[in-house]
Amino acid sequence: MAAEGCEEMSGNGELEESSAMEAPEIPAPPPIEMAEMSDENGSAAMVPEAPVGPDPASFSMPPAADDEEGDVPADFERLWKAAHDNPQDFTSWTDLLQYCEQEGHIVSSRRALVAFLARYPLCYGYWKKFADLERRTGLNNKAEEVCVQGLQAIPLSVDLWIHYINLLLGTLDMNLPESPKRIRSVFEDAIAAAGLDFHSDRLWDLYVEWEKEQGNMRNAAAVLDRVLRVPTQLYNTHYDKFKEHLSSHEPKQVLSLEEYEELRTLCRQSQKAERAEQAQEEEEERPPGEEEPATPEGTDTEELMQKIREQVLIHRDKVYQDNEGEVRKRWHFEDAIKRPYFHVKPLDRIQLRAWHSYLDWEITQLNSDNKDPSQDPSQAAPEGSEVTAQAQEGSEDAAVACDDHRVRILFERCLIACALYEEFWVRYVQYLEPQSVDEARAVYKRACEIHLMYKPNIHMQWATFEERHGDLTEARRVLEALEKSLPGLAVVRLRRAALERRAGQLDQSEALLQEAVAESKDKPTLHAFYSIKLARLLLKLGRNPSRARRVLQDALEISPDNDKLHLNLLELEVSDPWASAEAVQECVTRALAAPLAPHTKILFSQRGLQFAEDFSNSIQSVLSVYEEHQKLMKELGGTKREAENGDDEAEKLSKSEDGSAVAAQVPPTMPHVPMTTPPPPMMGADMSTQASYGGYSSWYQQPQYGSYGYQNTWNYNQGYYPPS
Repeated sequence: MAAEGCEEMSGNGELEESSAMEAPEIPAPPPIEMAEMSDENGSAAMVPEAPVGPDPASFSMPPAADDEEGDVPADFERLWKAAHDNPQDFTSWTDLLQYCEQEGHIVSSRRALVAFLARYPLCYGYWKKFADLERRTGLNNKAEEVCVQGLQAIPLSVDLWIHYINLLLGTLDMNLPESPKRIRSVFEDAIAAAGLDFHSDRLWDLYVEWEKEQGNMRNAAAVLDRVLRVPTQLYNTHYDKFKEHLSSHEPKQVLSLEEYEELRTLCRQSQKAERAEQAQEEEEERPPGEEEPATPEGTDTEELMQKIREQVLIHRDKVYQDNEGEVRKRWHFEDAIKRPYFHVKPLDRIQLRAWHSYLDWEITQLNSDNKDPSQDPSQAAPEGSEVTAQAQEGSEDAAVACDDHRVRILFERCLIACALYEEFWVRYVQYLEPQSVDEARAVYKRACEIHLMYKPNIHMQWATFEERHGDLTEARRVLEALEKSLPGLAVVRLRRAALERRAGQLDQSEALLQEAVAESKDKPTLHAFYSIKLARLLLKLGRNPSRARRVLQDALEISPDNDKLHLNLLELEVSDPWASAEAVQECVTRALAAPLAPHTKILFSQRGLQFAEDFSNSIQSVLSVYEEHQKLMKELGGTKREAENGDDEAEKLSKSEDGSAVAAQVPPTMPHVPMTTPPPPMMGADMSTQASYGGYSSWYQQPQYGSYGYQNTWNYNQGYYPPS
């Protein structure tokens, strides 16, 4: 099933066929050559409410009874530990569930199912197993609660709705007057939640058959009348069943009283006109004195009932043709979807593109400027019925509401098959946000707290969403929870610090970076990264160069070979208007004494010479620095040409480890790249070895000093420096 996954995962991850009812034969797609859609439509259909997304708090199962005690099976703890040590390993969970099922131990089975369904709530087959487990123990109320919670998690599951209804049919006393009312109410809830699913035919069929069993032929016809307006896979079989139902019973038994009286009056008038014409002909041929035979008043002849049936089918045929057109539009999209159920195995690119294309088309249909509301069969009113002026004025809004509901249904279907792909969750949020911030927030909550707990990008987007809408408390909570799930991820700590900075909490932003610096001392590379971030905050916003200088100097004691620390300290000294030439030269001397690469040392020496030339108070000091630079060039085997230009060294140094060039003075951004496969385990990873720290590879290196215009600084023709 597209909405619920018609296949269950067995203990070893294989798929097993599972269905509550045998599916009818799948028809061929509707013909391409079709007449133009009629502007007239059939009777009105109810527009159901949009399905409510699952609340993660609702996944707590009913507590076990006090009398359920006893030792767990021998291998339970081992399998339980394996599943919890690596919760993203789906096979470990299915092994645990299969073992519990084989052992038949109620307490351990319940415990395993509760934990599994909290992590994988879209596996509708295990909700069914859980409900059956409770029913076998005689706890029918708990079985119902399990079904209800499962339907909160996956409201589009036709199979789970049918399982729930069959559970009620098997446990309720149908002799009580309230039992049929409850069953009918559940059917209506099911139709409202999943009735617009392309694969919802079995649910509609079950509803019709149940109404027939109750002897409510009019209700059964009304359900068939509604499904005639829904584009489903077996759309043509519903029309055949409607015609069969109509021919098997008198029209008065299957039609609404309003429609029946209207068609009866129309057919009587037509019949009278025909009879009047026929009577005139017969009167001319009747012997003198013989009267016309009397016809009983108020009775429906077989001829009249047949005329009523013909009129009913004329009206329904227009509805059927409109619906067939809607099915034809969607058929190739539905046919392209090969795995409509949830599974942890990655989807191929063709399947992902198929979902994107389907969503694009459905949204385009909604946004079409030339859409005619009268063409929407789900909003059509019965031809000839009383329609108020207010309803006519609101028909356009109703059509838009119905189309919006179809888009949401498609998104929900997509998020069953593509639950592990954040790109679809983000797209759903973008669709919902202009309509309702609360609904968009609920989608973020489902994605981040259930399905994508270890994917940082969507969590950070959620925090940005909350900050943008003014809820800083929630934004903080989201980022803090993410950092607990993925400890050591540098970009999350930076997002938290940036959030506090934008909120005007500079002290808190500084404290977060100081904490990161203190906690990363055993990881020199990460420690240097955070130290540079903290120093820049103190310098740029705190206006405290002395504290910034101290942070960088402390970091250099731990990582003296880190050229980025030396570069940032040099830049701080050069840019500080109160810094002395001695402080700059001390910074250069420190770099030259550090275990840096030769070309890096040459670059630092060149920077010192440039600063002396620009700001020194005496020519003797400039020449002294120049001589030291020349000595270094000879010691390191450099050439005069390299010393004069230095462009190659600057360019090499301004490259990050991953080879990406660094933009001048602008911190690199973190473009969002959708993750389209389940993430590898990240818990406890050494984030100092994570490439680029999530896009922060440059560490705000300074621009290439060679681009300042000093292409031949110390070789003026005026003889500024002595010849070497």
